[in-house]
Amino acid sequence: MSITKDNTIEEIVTNHPETMMVFMKHGLHCVGCHVAAFESIEQGAMAHGIKVDALLDDLNKVVSSKK
Repeated sequence: MSITKDNTIEEIVTNHPETMMVFMKHGLHCVGCHVAAFESIEQGAMAHGIKVDALLDDLNKVVSSKK
């Protein structure tokens, strides 16, 4: 499964805890926030001025390296 901009932050962190550091590196520090349960990666990135494509690339790299 590839991570997309439509996945929620909580869904990704729950299923792939190793992604937490990627979110933090990109400046998305709200991975434990209650908003993460329903906010998509794209929404979170936009709210924090983060380039969603770069974030998705790094998230997918980390997840694919665990396989």
